[in-house]
Amino acid sequence: MKMEFPLTYGLRKTGLPLILTSGKLKNVCFLIDTGSTHNSIFSFVYDHFKDEFQIQEEMQKTMGIEGNYQECQTVEATFNFEGTDYTSTFMIMDATSAMAQVQEETGIQIHGILGIQFLLEHKWIIDFEKRTVSCP
Repeated sequence: MKMEFPLTYGLRKTGLPLILTSGKLKNVCFLIDTGSTHNSIFSFVYDHFKDEFQIQEEMQKTMGIEGNYQECQTVEATFNFEGTDYTSTFMIMDATSAMAQVQEETGIQIHGILGIQFLLEHKWIIDFEKRTVSCP
């Protein structure tokens, strides 16, 4: 059975495809970013929910939102979206200034990014015409 969820709220408010989580990582707002190869959780969110993440041994180097390369700690996290738990790895990134600007312009605080890694792992499909995300 395929589940389909609208992305209209985030698109209407910010012009961005956003989802809001529940469960232990309650009210975490993720940007679905098809241009991002990895998932990211922002450092201020990691600091707040530290006990909900499992630190992985590997460090990864990536280009941050501001265009600077940074070495990032990798963590594993589980969140709930629409009644289903999803587990994936995330890089902890400092994106404070970029996210402050988004929040100032839209009134919405974004806490992390779900990239291609997450979409492939969980078989999420984005339908840009219908403005939905589908998952099996």
